[in-house]
Amino acid sequence: MHILRVANFVSPTSGGIKTALRHWGEGYRARGHQVSLIIPATKGDEPVTEESQGTVYRVPATAIPGTGYSLMWSRARLGALMDRINPDSLEVSDRSTTRWMGRWARRRDIGSIMISHENMTGIMVRRTPVPDVPAVWMADFINTHSANDYDAIVCPSRFAAEEFHRLGVPARIVDLGVDLDVFHPDDSYEHLTPGGRVRTEDEGLHIIHCGRLAPEKNPQLSIETLRHLVRGGVRAHLTVLGHGPLRDELIEKSQDLPVTFHAYINSRSELAAVMRRADVAIAPGPLETFGLAALEALACGVPTVCPDEGALAEVVRDGGIAAPSDPAKFADAVLTLSTRPDARRLAREQAETFSWEHSSDEMLAIHGELAVLHSRR
Repeated sequence: MHILRVANFVSPTSGGIKTALRHWGEGYRARGHQVSLIIPATKGDEPVTEESQGTVYRVPATAIPGTGYSLMWSRARLGALMDRINPDSLEVSDRSTTRWMGRWARRRDIGSIMISHENMTGIMVRRTPVPDVPAVWMADFINTHSANDYDAIVCPSRFAAEEFHRLGVPARIVDLGVDLDVFHPDDSYEHLTPGGRVRTEDEGLHIIHCGRLAPEKNPQLSIETLRHLVRGGVRAHLTVLGHGPLRDELIEKSQDLPVTFHAYINSRSELAAVMRRADVAIAPGPLETFGLAALEALACGVPTVCPDEGALAEVVRDGGIAAPSDPAKFADAVLTLSTRPDARRLAREQAETFSWEHSSDEMLAIHGELAVLHSRR
């Protein structure tokens, strides 16, 4: 089977979607399938590359100011490229400018999947000036049309699927995974800080922030949690792992705090090395539909504090604490995890319940079901 994937919100510094696409592509290819991917081009990109995840096509796109992302708009350009690729099944990780692709697949009588990587209701209610009730109506309108355009809707968590289920849409839930070989614990946290400095005998608490520095990820909560700890007399240091449009603002607001904003890390093994030296991780995103960064921290044996809203609590479970999105509550959770017996072991054990192999098999099963459905028409 030749599977074509399409995604808009992918950039050189993006996280979750890009990671999921790479691992799924590698998983599909390992199981004997041909795989292609269309994503927005950035400056200096080669238009076509052969990668471990398959053939990647990068097409011209329009930058969205202040986000770090770009959108592919040209239906003519994209349609012509998709015709040339000539796939047997379509998988779209977007519902902004690409929703028409489900109808393109239907005309060709091939299966189509839309993967909902974000909670549209939460974004409309919490991140736009639209009043709550009209915001929910708008989200429902978008989601209903998405469901009508595609053969199947896939979500990475119950939280992500709920906004479809309330409309009677049978969205499928496919957990994402984590590379347990790259993200693994060791004893380096006993003698090194996340920044690589040798720990002293009276070393304070070392916390890492996991997540993109964007409004919907609520990174301010990690900064304010540290502020609460410091004001309470706790010796603590926060290392921020993540980039995004709020980075400069957060640096400015935290100049009076022991915070390090780490340079962007391209290497997954280097990122894992930094993560596993922390005592506790904070993953503050209230609208996360999965939370790969939090799962990677857990895999490194780092207990994690997350909000009691969104999907992160589904991922973290016994590997940390889900708390209300309040600096004092998060600070209490950080202190609790820092002294909890077996916290690191429990974090790793929770991460081990997820794998990219299982996730890829689940996705391929849906592609296979749709292929059979279309073959009978």
